[in-house]
Amino acid sequence: MSKRKLQIATTLLGLVPLLTGLVGMAGLGDPLYAAAGLPANALLDSNLRFLSGVWLGLGIAVLWLAPRIDSQTALFRALWGMIFLGGLGRLLSLLYAGWPPLPFVAFTALELIGAPLFVLWQTRVAAAHAG
Repeated sequence: MSKRKLQIATTLLGLVPLLTGLVGMAGLGDPLYAAAGLPANALLDSNLRFLSGVWLGLGIAVLWLAPRIDSQTALFRALWGMIFLGGLGRLLSLLYAGWPPLPFVAFTALELIGAPLFVLWQTRVAAAHAG
């Protein structure tokens, strides 16, 4: 449960929204959505690009936070709180629209189970480095 291990895990996980946010800025041309064969839809494209920008911003914030992980408890919790809420959204989608591709089920588990575990881990690291 060391600070360094938490920084490494956080940085690796922060690369996910950074990279997928950049890809998602392509809107419906994003390879994931293009492969789905969705029809052109300005509203869906606009929302996808907006949310990809927010996702990209989350990745930037996570990478900014990683070197300061023991002193940025409020931001760490806010970021993981947003990820947890996103996981709730995915869970609702799963219940109402059906199962997404398997990697997205794994993302949902990380968002709903991993978020509280990462917050607990960071709380312990922050307490150990307080002073």
